[in-house]
Amino acid sequence: MQQGLVHIYTGSGKGKTTAAVGLGSRASGQGLKVLMIQFLKGQSTGEMETIAKLGPKFQQFRHNKNDKFTWEMTANELGGIKGETRITMNYAIEAVISGEWDLIIMDEIMAAVNLGFLPLKEVAELVKEKPPTVELVLTGRDAPLELIELADYVSEITARKHPMQKGIMARQGIEY
Repeated sequence: MQQGLVHIYTGSGKGKTTAAVGLGSRASGQGLKVLMIQFLKGQSTGEMETIAKLGPKFQQFRHNKNDKFTWEMTANELGGIKGETRITMNYAIEAVISGEWDLIIMDEIMAAVNLGFLPLKEVAELVKEKPPTVELVLTGRDAPLELIELADYVSEITARKHPMQKGIMARQGIEY
């Protein structure tokens, strides 16, 4: 790959992480080295199980130990994961700058920014300073305009209808 671009998967709809994993799977299948870095997710997901089976060309990093979705956490629990988010961001910076990876997915980076755990300016600088051969994917709801302007691809996944509106909670294998 001669020119790495920047992708954003954002919006209120379901499937942003799944879309990023699909792109990672495609890239890995073509021999590219892929790294998925997850912010704020500690719960095991189907995507993580799949990535583990793809072998050394598709790796994952997750430092978070929480097992809840952010909207289920108390203010105290959210405060407790701020340090974990910093560790994850430091790892992401090193990974992006290293040039070792062809594709890096920063999953739920938008939530980390929107919750005030990471400064938007820092994420924007990383996007601007990434090596030209690194493809970078950022996911999460409510992508800030500054990141949207820096991106080459922006896909907005909207929720027109969702089972939670009928009281159906997240189901293993479908939502996670």
